[in-house]
Amino acid sequence: MRPRRIRAVIIAVFVGGIVGMIVGSIQDNNGTAMTFGIITAIAALGLVLITAVAGADAFARRPAFDEQAAAALEARIAALVEAGGDEDALRELVRESVRLGRSGSPD
Repeated sequence: MRPRRIRAVIIAVFVGGIVGMIVGSIQDNNGTAMTFGIITAIAALGLVLITAVAGADAFARRPAFDEQAAAALEARIAALVEAGGDEDALRELVRESVRLGRSGSPD
């Protein structure tokens, strides 16, 4: 199961726990409110745990694929090939650049 789905389930339990605490308090039932409070606390710990294990990057939105930028890059590669560059070497350079960019910046 993906971390994003696990996180969504935990958030649903968390929100449900808050609703349960409110309902228990309205009904003047301390046992119900405490039970849902404990469930909410465990869900909060679960959120912390899943974020720590999966890392914050697992939940970050990835930017949409930019067709125009891809077309511009392809045009630049074609221009370099026309100027006498080795197409295979250029494409390998682009792949290495993508890998380096995905690896993150050094801290």
